[in-house]
Amino acid sequence: MSKVAVVTDSTAYIPKEMREKNNIHMIPLNVIFGEEEYKEEQEITAEQFYEQMKNTENLPKTSQPAIGFFEQKYEELKQDYTDIIVITLSSGISGTYQTALSAATMVEGVNVHAFDTEISCFVQGFYVLKAAELAQSNYSANDIINKLHEMKQTCRAYFMADDLSHLHRGGRLNGAQLIVGSLLQIKPVLHFENKVIVPFEKVRTSKKAINRIFDLLDEDVKSGEAYDITVIHANRKEKAEELASTIRNKYPNTNVTVSYFGPVIGTHLGEGSLGIGWVKQ
Repeated sequence: MSKVAVVTDSTAYIPKEMREKNNIHMIPLNVIFGEEEYKEEQEITAEQFYEQMKNTENLPKTSQPAIGFFEQKYEELKQDYTDIIVITLSSGISGTYQTALSAATMVEGVNVHAFDTEISCFVQGFYVLKAAELAQSNYSANDIINKLHEMKQTCRAYFMADDLSHLHRGGRLNGAQLIVGSLLQIKPVLHFENKVIVPFEKVRTSKKAINRIFDLLDEDVKSGEAYDITVIHANRKEKAEELASTIRNKYPNTNVTVSYFGPVIGTHLGEGSLGIGWVKQ
């Protein structure tokens, strides 16, 4: 019988205690302020990141894990497992998925299966937690991968960037769009399409952007259906809790969590951003 280990990267933003409870292994991405590099979720928390952002003039940079971190983790896990499933953020916004695959060619004696979620943050975490649940129930690696592909059919996520300057400095918005958007208080609703983050709609004001995301949620989550839903925030926990409470009241059969945009994703979206993601259970 195969024994399956589950590995993910830090941008799933699964809390440490939850990872330990579910036997999930994590490889961190990096955020770089000037000459200082930090492994997110290990050497810098989301709270510390947003505090440091207030005191820096230049937007920090981000980088994927070095291939050696994956190789080392595989070597460690092959002592106890026959298969390793590696679940990464979208390959369209990071080279982490490809690095996980490349590292697999450097290790013998274990089967490595890399899965590209084509998304990020705790919505990525939905896939990780499901894989961990199935692994603990002795499902084979192939059966787990098949289940993850099924999940993609109902998995959605939409984000609102509160500060357009981060998207501009990250190359996702040109100068003219920045000026016009700021003057008109445009808040782009973003989503993943073909593995990259693109505008879904442009609406006026934060309130209208959130309402639009709720409309999209309503289109998918029918009364009585069981969904996992997450509200994600960039240093706006109180607002995220408010939105989560609204969702719980409207859809009592759903499992609603509050998560966050950590340093790597927060670098590109900026403080104040909000998002909602969901998948059918």
